[in-house]
Amino acid sequence: MNIAKVSHRFVEVDGVRVFYRTAGPADAPTLLLLHGFPSASHQFRRLIDALGDRYHVVAPDYPGFGHTEAPADFPYSFDSLADVLEGFVEALGLTWFVMYVFDFGGPVGFRLATRQPDRIAGLVIQNANAYAEGLSELARQTVANRPGVPGAEDNIRQILTLPVTQSQYLGGTTDSELVAPDGWVLDQYFLDRPERQRAQIALGLDYHSNVELYPVWQRWLQSHRPPTLIVWGRNDAFFPEPGAHAYLRDLPDADLHVFDTGHFALEEFLPEIAPLVADFVDTVARQDAKPVSR
Repeated sequence: MNIAKVSHRFVEVDGVRVFYRTAGPADAPTLLLLHGFPSASHQFRRLIDALGDRYHVVAPDYPGFGHTEAPADFPYSFDSLADVLEGFVEALGLTWFVMYVFDFGGPVGFRLATRQPDRIAGLVIQNANAYAEGLSELARQTVANRPGVPGAEDNIRQILTLPVTQSQYLGGTTDSELVAPDGWVLDQYFLDRPERQRAQIALGLDYHSNVELYPVWQRWLQSHRPPTLIVWGRNDAFFPEPGAHAYLRDLPDADLHVFDTGHFALEEFLPEIAPLVADFVDTVARQDAKPVSR
């Protein structure tokens, strides 16, 4: 039985002490895992166990999430998260990698891709939206929260509660018994910390900036055509199934798999998704063999 040995580390990036999990041989193809809201790198713990013996797997926590420590005056925005991610990959010497983007990992990762396209060997997209048709009515209501809108901050505070966090894990699942409670309990622990409330409210008010960048990201996908695997939970309350199919307009050769689950598809369908990711990384490595990241 091959089980990954996972290391838990910090690296300094422009005053931010970034926590990350890493596993696997340093000379293997690199898989960069970008987490979503309201989680952190711990959401990938089982995927890292499954793949970390074969690939160089790296999963950071963004500022405002998980174990990463940011200064009290850190300016929370999606641009700022991308700035830190860009510094993170530089600090670790990650020059060429497959990037797995989920939820918030989409806007953070796509910003990195448009800044550093030569680093992106391929994409795994899981319930990370970049198209208007991938926004549910609930998502559109969330996007409407922005600075200056009456009640916007209170609307975001209501999202940072345990019932909402739990519903993001269990909503849309086929078998809720397959979803461990550890994820939402740990997520809520971090959300309830006073400094994290400020971070999440600021990011919530900035979410509209991601939708405004959809055309930019779509043009990048059209022009660069990165090899892409799409895995999607069709019952996602925020990013429904049409958002997955929309990618095929710009990435007609993408490999699309839709699962009968919700937002956190890995929680219920890891045994089905992990082999798809492994096969995809192997294919990318064979087709575009470049020096791997250290």
